Formats: sequence, C-alpha cells, structure tokens
Amino acid sequence: MKIPSTEVIIVGAGFSGIAAAKKLHEAGISFKILEARDRIGGRVYTRYLQEDLYLDLGGQWIGPTQDRMYELCKEYGISYFETFDEGKNILNLRGKIRTYKGIIPKMDPISLINLDILMRKLERMAKKIDVHAPWAHPKASTWDQITLEAFLRKNSKTKSCYEVIKVGCETIFACELHEISLLHSLFYIRSGTSLDSLINIQEGAQQHRIIGGMQGIAEAMAAPFRDQIQFESPVDKIIQGANQLQVISGEQQIDTNHVILTVPPPLLKKIHFEPGLSEEKNKLLENYPMGRVGKCFMIYDRPFWRDKQFSGQVVSDDPRSHQTVFDCSPADGKYGILMGFTIGNRADDYFSKNEESRKAQMLNQLTQYFGEEAKNPIRYIDFSMSDEPWSKGCYAGLIPTGAWSTWRDAYRKSEGNLHFAGTEAATVWHGYIEGAVRAGETAALKINQKIQKESL
Repeated sequence: MKIPSTEVIIVGAGFSGIAAAKKLHEAGISFKILEARDRIGGRVYTRYLQEDLYLDLGGQWIGPTQDRMYELCKEYGISYFETFDEGKNILNLRGKIRTYKGIIPKMDPISLINLDILMRKLERMAKKIDVHAPWAHPKASTWDQITLEAFLRKNSKTKSCYEVIKVGCETIFACELHEISLLHSLFYIRSGTSLDSLINIQEGAQQHRIIGGMQGIAEAMAAPFRDQIQFESPVDKIIQGANQLQVISGEQQIDTNHVILTVPPPLLKKIHFEPGLSEEKNKLLENYPMGRVGKCFMIYDRPFWRDKQFSGQVVSDDPRSHQTVFDCSPADGKYGILMGFTIGNRADDYFSKNEESRKAQMLNQLTQYFGEEAKNPIRYIDFSMSDEPWSKGCYAGLIPTGAWSTWRDAYRKSEGNLHFAGTEAATVWHGYIEGAVRAGETAALKINQKIQKESL
C-alpha cells in the first residue's frame, strides 16, 4: 500500500525520535514517525498502577548539566523533585552488612585509600578524552585494547576495593565490565561530565525525578504532532534511490527525502538497507550488544525505612542480590517504593526464575537490610528492557575493545540522506535520556540545514 510521501521519516518514537520531530515541526518540515511499539517513549516507560501510583520501568532520573531535560521541563510546566537521599546507606560486602553515610562506603583504611586513588585516576584519565573524538587521545589505542574489568583488577590492591568499584561501575554501565573497553568507559564518564556526577545523587545524574513519571515529558513534546505517529509499524526495509528513499513497513511503502533512525543498534542491524550501509557501520553493528539491566520494585504502604533513618540505598557484591537499591517513593511519600537494579550476569540469573521466586529473593534481601517490616509489601513488579523486542536491553549499546579505535564515529555518521540518532549517537550524556534528546535534535538540524541549502 502506497502512503503519501513526506519530507522526513523518523524511525522510533523514543525521546530521540520525538526530539527530532519537535524540531522538524517547529521548522515547518513535514514528517511521519513509525514506531514499532504501541506507545511512545522507547527505553523510557512509565506504567501507572492506579491514579496516584506509577513506576518508571525505564529511564527515570535527570541531574545537573542535563540542560535540555531541564529546559523541556520548564517549557511544558513539568515538575520534578529531589531523589530521597537522607539517612544511612547500607553496604553488603563479602557477607557483612554495615551502614555508612555519604558516597564512599565504610571499609578498612587501605581499601578506602585504594578506592579514592582509583576513582581519582579514572577522573584524571577521563578529563583528557575529547568526547567528539575519543580515538584521538595519544593512549587511545592502548586503552581501547583493555577491558574496564582488567583495568580495575590491576589497580585494585584489595578485594574490598575491587568489589565496591565493580558494583558501582556495573550500575553506571549496565553490563559486565569485560564487555566494554577502558576507552569507552572513559568516554562515557567524560560524556556525563565526571565519575562523581555519574555516581552521585546530590549534584549528580540521579538528583531529580519527574512528578508523574519520565514518559510524561515525551508525551508533552509529542502532543502537537501525535497524529503523525504511526504505532505498531516496525520498519523492515529502506531503499535509497537516486532522488528519494522508500521506507517499507509491513504492507506500507512511504516515499521520503530523509530518514532519521533512532532505534537501538541491534534493531538497526535488523533493517534491510538497499544499498547496504557502509562497511564500517555494518562491522560495528556486528558486535554492538545492549546493556542488561532489570528494575525490580517492592511497593509498601509507606516508606517505613525512613522512620529508622535509612536512605533506602544499598550497595551489594552478593551475586544473589541486586547490585544497588534506591528509594523510588513518590514525591509525597504516600507509598514506599524500593527499586533494585539487577545487572549483567546477575540479571540473566534473576530473570531465569519465575516471578514468585524473584519476589521471594528480593524480599529476603530487603528483610536483611531493613527488618521485619520489609516482609509486608503491597505489590512486587519487575521489568527488563532485554525482554522487550523493540529495545533489546538498556541503558545503551555496549562498545567493546577495539571498536572506538577501529570504527571511530561510524555509528553517528550520516550516509546519504540516512541520519542516525538515539543515545548511542550522542557525544554529550551518551547513554542517557539527555543524550537521546541531543542526538535527535542534531539529526533534525542536519536535515533543516540541508533543505535550506538546497533551496538557495
């Protein structure tokens, strides 16, 4: 079935696609969005359980230097609130549970000194990375051949230091640390301002949450052009001709002048292109898996742990537990919600069990941390983007050893009138919603500039 042509087709209605569409809409450029899911938001997904109770099953936080996200909140009158960060944190390290305050857990003095030196070393190395060309650093080729895991093992002089930095980095990157290169981790840190920023709540990437849920921002952005979004329409094939492109989705064929692709790398790889994508992009896509993370929510009638002066935050090296736990209660504290991240191999093992077993496992952990009251939740819900066919994982694609120095910026390069967005194409806040927005806006700007140039 032939569909009327449009200037731009956007593949994907996540934050990157919606941000691109917003810019095109403001410029008066015609477009259509093809979205495989039955909703907008992509790797952001707010699920309402009832009118006053919702969960962010995908991305949920914003923080300082994520300027576009705060600007969007202001533009649409969307409120945000401070992530709860008061009281004692819990460290479950090598079978011992202890409490601490601040960012750095309580450990033996040698491990604490080692951890501080190691974190500062990562900061110094990351500051020297050019986010637009990480491969240009004099040591880039060396750093790109080392996994982050190998680097941390080499620089951790005690087991406690290694276990704590490992859990912290797993939570930042959403993967096993052998899956990414040291160079990629340094780029990622620099892209997100600093390691302190990525780790911290206060003055960090987890500082604020959105009242009503993160998906509400995307919904507000899309409101003026929602009728231009076609749901349940995965793109199968794109033919790039001499003058136009043809985008094929099921039985539909749409002629267009430009395409913006915002889908995650494994899904981009599944689209058939004629002619094919560049050799460098195809080679990169051959080994560009997604992060693996599950979000597990235990919901209570109130945040009882706060009465005991607990923050709700947990860090654990126990492979049977979640790497980290956060207080994700609503702004008014009407309900108590503890959210645990299970990541990488732990996530694979956790989600191999049935839901009843997963709930029991988390309840057992929370009871150890917060006492008998933790045994009485009103509901348990978990979710993994790895199980969602149109995400394949979260937070972002993982760049393994050798990829940055070999393929450089191949992923984000336009090819003819094919333009690539999504958070994987971002140089600033790569892997975050902020990065997705910026990448979508950049793709729309490229098209706008090209149209204006051609009209002269």
